[in-house]
Amino acid sequence: MTLAPTELSLTPDKRLLIEWSDGSQRLYRVQELRDACPCATCREKRNAPPAPTSSMLLPVLSAAEARPLELQGMTPVGNYAYSIAFSDGHDTGIYTFDLLRELGTPAVG
Repeated sequence: MTLAPTELSLTPDKRLLIEWSDGSQRLYRVQELRDACPCATCREKRNAPPAPTSSMLLPVLSAAEARPLELQGMTPVGNYAYSIAFSDGHDTGIYTFDLLRELGTPAVG
């Protein structure tokens, strides 16, 4: 039996709560989901060697990067995944149900 989400919601502290077809619930921090983005660009960035930087240089952040990261929406992809849009403008990752089951923490309630 393939497990699938049965309900999606945001908690008051802005975490994603997914209820699964086996009755389990998992909580996801938005930054955790963004950091685990499975798109090709994000995978390449995670696997690239660190770029040499000067300790005197500070990164320049865009307005979107300076704001707290939020979920903007989730769109089903077939019967196996969701595409997640983030407030930093990123929306190309396809999060399979299997990946979502690996991420997050069990909800205690």
